Amino acid sequence: MKKKIGFISLGCAKNLTDTETMLALLKNENYIITPNADEAEIIVVNTCAFIDSAKEESINAIIEMAQKKEEKLELLIVTGCLAQRYKDEIQKELGEVDIILGTNDYPKIAMAIDDFYLNNKKVVCVSDANDHTDENLPREISTPSHFAYLKIADGCDNFCTYCIIPKLRGKYRSRSVESILNEAKELAKKGVKEVILVAQDTAYYGFSDMGGYKLSYLLKEISKIDGLEWIRLQYCYPENITDDLINEIATNKKIVKYIDMPLQHVSDNVLKRMGRKSSEAEINSLIDKLREKIPQIVIRTSLICGFPGESEDDFLKLYNFLKEKRLDKVGVFPYSKEEGTPAYKFENQIDEDIKQQRYQKLMEIQNDVSYLNNKDKIGKELDVIIDAYDEDEICYIARTYGDTPDVDEAAYVYSQYEHKLGDIVKIKVLDAHDYDITGEVIL
Repeated sequence: MKKKIGFISLGCAKNLTDTETMLALLKNENYIITPNADEAEIIVVNTCAFIDSAKEESINAIIEMAQKKEEKLELLIVTGCLAQRYKDEIQKELGEVDIILGTNDYPKIAMAIDDFYLNNKKVVCVSDANDHTDENLPREISTPSHFAYLKIADGCDNFCTYCIIPKLRGKYRSRSVESILNEAKELAKKGVKEVILVAQDTAYYGFSDMGGYKLSYLLKEISKIDGLEWIRLQYCYPENITDDLINEIATNKKIVKYIDMPLQHVSDNVLKRMGRKSSEAEINSLIDKLREKIPQIVIRTSLICGFPGESEDDFLKLYNFLKEKRLDKVGVFPYSKEEGTPAYKFENQIDEDIKQQRYQKLMEIQNDVSYLNNKDKIGKELDVIIDAYDEDEICYIARTYGDTPDVDEAAYVYSQYEHKLGDIVKIKVLDAHDYDITGEVIL
C-alpha cells in the first residue's frame, strides 16, 4: 500500500504552484495526501530562502517535522530554494533530512522516494538553476476551488544587488503560450473563476526568449476562456509595464483593475545601488499614467528600507512618496543582508535599529493612507468575490477586485441571500477600517 504524504509549502505563490505539481505527481502514483502531519509517513517541506526571516521559517519547519521521526514519520523531504541554496549545509546540520531536491528537481519527487526505499540511502538531487523543467506537468490545486495561481515563467534576469533569486531560479524562462492556455483551460474546467498570473517578473514575459513583450497577447488569449471571470496580475516590474499592457488592462473586462508593481524604493541614489532600472521620475510618471488611463486602478507595491547607503534624505523621499501618492497596498521590508548578493559586501550598511525605526515610520504612514483610501469607498458600489463564510460574525468573507488572496484586505459582507464560494456579487460599502471594509450585498 502507498504511503501517506503531508506537505508544508512556504514562501511565495510561485513556490505554491511547484508544491501543487508535486501533489499531482504523487497522487498519480497513488500516494495518499494527508493534511495531518501527525499521520503522515512522508513529509515534504517546500522551502523559501529569499531573506533571513524566510530561511528561519524554513529551517524551523524542517526541525519541527524532523522531531516526528520519533513517531510515525519515515521519510523527510526538503525541496525548493533552501535546498537549492544550502544543500551541503542541510546534509551536514540536518541529518534527519532524507531527500533534498532543488528548484528544478521537484518533478523527480516520486522517483526520489522510490530510490530511497529501494536502496535504503539518502537522495540529493540539486540541478543547475538554469535547467528546464517540463512545462506540461499536472497540478492539484490546494487553494479554494474558485481561484488559482498560474505561473507563466520561472527565473529572473534582473540581478538586483540585494536579491539571490537569479542564483536559485536561473535565467528567465517563459512558458509557451500553448502550455499556459492548456493549464488555464483545465483550471476553468475545475471551477476556477479567478486566475492570478505570477512569475519573478510577470510583465517581462516573452521579452528575452520570444522576441519581445508578450504579456498583452497572453492576456487576450486567457480572457477568451469560458468560466474564467477575473484575471489578476502580480509581480510586474515597472520598467516592463508597456503602453500595450496598460491598454489591455484598461479595456479587457476580465482583467481586474489591479497591478502588483514592486518598486523597492524611489530615491535615484538607492535605486542605482540596488541595480534597479527605473528612476524616481519614471516611477512617478508611470503611476500617473496608470491612474489616468485606468481611473479605478488599485496599485500594490513592495518597498525596502535601510538598504546600504540609504541616507536620511533618501528615506525622506520614500516617506513623502508614500504620503503623496497614496498607493493602495504597500508591503515594507527592512533590508536583509543576503550572502551571495553584491549588496552583502556594500559599505555603509545600516544599523538594525535604524532599519526598524524607518520600517515603523513607513508602516505608520501607510496605515493612515490605507484608512483614508478605504474611507473613500464608503457609499460606493464594488464587485467582490466570496471566499468564505464566518459563522461567528454571520457574514461572508470576500475580496474586492483590488485584493489578492492572503496578501491584501478582506471585505466583510452581510447579505440576506445565500451565496456560494466564488460567487461574484455587488456590494455597497458601509464602513471602513485600517485594512478592511464592511458592506452589504445589493441587487
